Amino acid sequence: MKNNYEVAVIGGGIQGAGVAQACAAAGYSTVIIEQSDWAAGTSSKSSKLIHGGLRYLETAQISLVWQSLKERNTLLKIAPDLVKPLEFIIPVYKHTKRRPWELRAGLYLYSLLTGLSSLSRFKCIPSNNLLRQKNLQTTFSYWDAQTDDRLLTRAVINSACELGASTLRPVKLISAAKTGTGYQLSIGNQKGPQTIHCQFLINCAGPWINYVMDTISPKPTQQAIDLVKGSHLILNEQISDKAFYLESPIDQRAVFLLPWQGQTLLGTTEGPFNDDPNNVTVSACEIDYLLSTADYYFPNINTTIIDQFAGLRVLPTGTSTAFTRPRECILHQEKSHPRLLSLYGGKLTTYRYTSQQAMKAVKKALGKRKVIANTAKTKLTMP
Repeated sequence: MKNNYEVAVIGGGIQGAGVAQACAAAGYSTVIIEQSDWAAGTSSKSSKLIHGGLRYLETAQISLVWQSLKERNTLLKIAPDLVKPLEFIIPVYKHTKRRPWELRAGLYLYSLLTGLSSLSRFKCIPSNNLLRQKNLQTTFSYWDAQTDDRLLTRAVINSACELGASTLRPVKLISAAKTGTGYQLSIGNQKGPQTIHCQFLINCAGPWINYVMDTISPKPTQQAIDLVKGSHLILNEQISDKAFYLESPIDQRAVFLLPWQGQTLLGTTEGPFNDDPNNVTVSACEIDYLLSTADYYFPNINTTIIDQFAGLRVLPTGTSTAFTRPRECILHQEKSHPRLLSLYGGKLTTYRYTSQQAMKAVKKALGKRKVIANTAKTKLTMP
């Protein structure tokens, strides 16, 4: 096993995969280290959407939406087998918090931010017969995209490998000690401990990010974070080939009902999580919350649950609701650890943009290398 690399990436979710691909494409010798399996954590437990985030316009995160839509358009081009356009339906009822004029204004801005694209159009459409008809005022249609998050992550990992990156899995980081030229990493699995050295260390461990920080010496500072649980249900039947953007009748949060592999994906919840990330599960209260939303809007559908999963978002600590907090990835670096970069949070859609931002820190520390590929043009294929 090679034991010297220019860049070591900790974490095999979509952020780690994207960073490893970007580093390899930029010409750096790179290794990505994952403790279990690719996309085993949050990156396989999302809503499976490649989208701008229409609801983030409410909190004025316009730059995030614009960048997300730009990345959505890129992914539709470089991963056409993995990222597919999907039509969304928004029903508006007499009691709906967001009024028709507000939604029309938001969709118009969303369309402008999308740019010249076949997915920029939106319109009012006739009522969908599946929906509850009482007090239904109008129905909007717009476009975003959907992916298999696990397969997308593995496709990015495969691309990183094709560009020269090495992978170590399943391997756990035991410790990382700062040296004069980077970091000495102690890693291990059932075969026992091993040591590798890297010139630059990137922490992409998602909900485990501060666990990784605790293994590093001298100990770096950490961002204060909250873990927010998002739970999803898989329903037995595919209700529609279109997606529905719903407003929970309980707290007016956004809930998606999506077609998914011949079945229906229903999610997500948004609640605090204070346990070990390895112990995240769907609660009975969350099941009731999601099913009550589905039953309210679709009174005649079959809501038999055949599967369920929960993932964790990493958000900055705050007293406000999770919805109002910024969703941009925080790239954390400090003077005492100039060759350590930690990625807090981030969205599935913008993984490639985030990796390009991380590359700026790598280039500043190590200098430029001969570029091998441009990830904005590198095709991603089904693994």
